[in-house]
Amino acid sequence: MAGPSTAERGERQQESSGPPRARRFGPPRLRTIIILIVALVLVAGGTVWLLYGSNWTRVERVSVSGTRVLTPAQVREAADVPVGDPLISVDIEAVEARLRRKLPRIDEVGVERSWPHGIGLKVTERTPVLIVQKGRKFVEVDDEGVRFATVSRARKGVPELELKPAGSGSAAASLRRFDEDRLVREAVRVAGRLPATVARDTRTVKVRSYDDISLELSGDRTVAWGSGEQGVRKARALTALMKAAPGARHFDVSVPTAPASSRS
Repeated sequence: MAGPSTAERGERQQESSGPPRARRFGPPRLRTIIILIVALVLVAGGTVWLLYGSNWTRVERVSVSGTRVLTPAQVREAADVPVGDPLISVDIEAVEARLRRKLPRIDEVGVERSWPHGIGLKVTERTPVLIVQKGRKFVEVDDEGVRFATVSRARKGVPELELKPAGSGSAAASLRRFDEDRLVREAVRVAGRLPATVARDTRTVKVRSYDDISLELSGDRTVAWGSGEQGVRKARALTALMKAAPGARHFDVSVPTAPASSRS
């Protein structure tokens, strides 16, 4: 019996070497896809309901930490967190903005969701480094020169800032170049450079101009500091002067390379 002809063998080789035929999805594969789509829709719908419609993830409590002068009740009231609303819908940035606007004493604030029912408010209060007397009250000033609170009693150990601008001469000309806010920042800058032992004894920081800042210490002692520039060198010079002349009452470090002291 004769085998396949040469032409027939060529046709078979051509069929076997051609591109594979596309597989058609049968009914079982189509049903699987539909089931997966339905499952995803159900999961998504359930998640949305859990976050927005369920009572399981609604705000029930607002916790506060980090307060010193402020009370937790004051912070909660200023934050105005919508208790009872879905936790996911609370606008964290809006809560932070309200706290900063309503409570200037707050320096830093963090707002976090505490699943499933809480909002946490963590605050850092400003610390006064100087106070300014205003009538019978005192304005607290922080280390950035921000006047953030008015209190009826000055905090113990915080120096008083006296702004007494000069009326004439070079000091007055200097004052015209620098406004009051700048002078306050310079006073804060000086207070921040004081040696620890001097800072504890400082009662008043007096500012007459940008270049004329002085200190009043306990024991009827004074320090001519000058401007806020070269603060580190001035602090070192003052420390050395006080050790060399423990009985002195007046110190001048306005030129830190030529400090001076005197007993009267």
